[in-house]
Amino acid sequence: MDRRAVLAEFLRSRRARLRPDELGLPEQGHRRVPGLRREELAMLAGVSVDHYVRLEQGRTLHYSAAVLDAVAGALRLDEDERQHLYRLARPSTTSGRPREQIVQPGLQRLLDSMTDVPAYIVGRRVDVLAWNALAAALITDFGTLTAQDCNFARLVFTDESIKELFCDWHRKADDVVAYLRLDAGRHPDDPRLADLVAELQEASPYFCRLWAEYPVRDKTRGHYWFRHPVVGDLELAYETLRVADDPDQALITYTVAAGSPSETSLRLLAAIGPDRNGQTWPRSSPAG
Repeated sequence: MDRRAVLAEFLRSRRARLRPDELGLPEQGHRRVPGLRREELAMLAGVSVDHYVRLEQGRTLHYSAAVLDAVAGALRLDEDERQHLYRLARPSTTSGRPREQIVQPGLQRLLDSMTDVPAYIVGRRVDVLAWNALAAALITDFGTLTAQDCNFARLVFTDESIKELFCDWHRKADDVVAYLRLDAGRHPDDPRLADLVAELQEASPYFCRLWAEYPVRDKTRGHYWFRHPVVGDLELAYETLRVADDPDQALITYTVAAGSPSETSLRLLAAIGPDRNGQTWPRSSPAG
C-alpha cells in the first residue's frame, strides 16, 4: 500500500462524513459528492486551500503538528483517528520493515495457565499468533489451520461457521476492519497486508463496503454474544492488553459475569473440551 494513497483515502473519507449544514456552512449549489469540499475544510482548519490540498494529495509527509491538529479538529477526528492521521502524515524515519512476529515462551505459558478464560494473541494483520485451549474450544481449532488461514479477518469474512458463531457478526466484522485499517496506518508498506486486503475484497462484498467506509478503531474492551453449537449462547466481555516490548501484539481475554448463565456455559465448555465441531481439540501451539 502506498502511504500517500492511504492518507488521501483517509482524509477524503472523513470529509465525506461531515455535513455542511451541521457545521454552519451555507449550501452552495449541487454537490457531486457528499460531505465537505476541500475549500470548506481548509477554511474550518484555518489553513490555505493549497496547503490542505497538498496534504490530502500526499505531496509531502512533513507537516507540522499544528497543521495536523487543526485538520484533525476540523474533521472531528477521535483519538484513534487522530493518531492514524499522524502516523500517515508524519511517518517515523526509524520504523523500517515490520519485525518478525514471535510470541515469547512466557506468554504462551501464561495463555496455557488461563484454563477458565478463553485467550489468544493477535499480531499484525490480525494474525492469530497464539491461543489457549479454551479459546480453541470457543472459536475454532486454530491448531488445525495453516499459518495463512490462522487470521481473524480471513475467518470472519470467509468462514461460514464463524459467521454463525457471532450473533452480531456485522459488528464483529466492522471491528476487524477498523483494526486492520489501524494496522495499515502503522505498516502501510507491508506487502502481506496489501495481499490480504486484495484477497478479502475479492472474496467478500461486505468487506469491500466496510473497507471503503474506512473505520479506524483500536481494540480495547467490549463484549460479544456467541451462539456456540455445543453449549449454546454466551455473553462474553473482552479486554485487550498490549505486549510491552511489541505494541503490534495484543492479548485478548474473554470473561463472564459471576453467577451468570454464560459462566455456567463457559465452565461446561472447559469441562467437556470439544471444539465447536464436536471434535476433541489437541493442545495448541503458537502459529508464526
